[in-house]
Amino acid sequence: MDKKSFIKYLRTLGIEVHTTTKARGHQGFFCNNRIDISKNIPEHRIMPTLLHEFAHYIHYQLEPDMPKNGGTIEVLFKSDNPIISKELFKVTNFVDENSLCVRLTEHRARVQDKILEYDRIIKKSYPNFLRSKKFKEFEKYIKKSDARYLLKYDRVKVMGGFFKFTPKIYTINTIEECFPNMPEAFAAYIRLKSNTRKQSKISARINRLNKYYKRPTELFARFIEGLYLDREWTETIAPYTCERFYKLLSAGYYGRLEDIIK
Repeated sequence: MDKKSFIKYLRTLGIEVHTTTKARGHQGFFCNNRIDISKNIPEHRIMPTLLHEFAHYIHYQLEPDMPKNGGTIEVLFKSDNPIISKELFKVTNFVDENSLCVRLTEHRARVQDKILEYDRIIKKSYPNFLRSKKFKEFEKYIKKSDARYLLKYDRVKVMGGFFKFTPKIYTINTIEECFPNMPEAFAAYIRLKSNTRKQSKISARINRLNKYYKRPTELFARFIEGLYLDREWTETIAPYTCERFYKLLSAGYYGRLEDIIK
């Protein structure tokens, strides 16, 4: 079945299909019996994306609350066997390499290395320094310095007081220029705090992505994509799930999805 035939078939089911929108910033989007496919995706991604969104439609028939709660594996496969979720995530990693979070994980590792580097610099002057405890010597030094603003932000503009109309700009990269008398250990501590903030933000983003990719409805949609892209490989990495899926499919559990799979 080609793209045009599939879209025509979807419309016979009462599904609105739009291929000239931005799909709310995604490749595709399903909501209320409507499928939007982004006009910006490459041709080879249109069919997999249509199938992905159609899988959401099928899931919606099984669990009407799916858009709110992400659905459940128990309803999708009539089983609570944990191996299903594990196999589905393997398929997701195959279908969408972004789910591996490789770049983010590498970025976090580089930031962690920076934190350790600054930790070593600080300990050269303060051997008892611990990141988990207050750095009293630093706090005493920083109290009346504009450098304290860099503990929360990597770049700040500080307005002058009375009769000082020119603002001062401080950045995490120009600490030595802005504060030439600051000890090396204290400059390292400010940069350590900056990288700690970065690490937290990266970890939070990875957690958000993992939460998204592991939603049952997303796992199911990418499973259907996997069967389209490479059925043999999908069956190899998800044997139990495929066996369960085909059994339910042949029994009519997934409704019109059976027509498409066949």
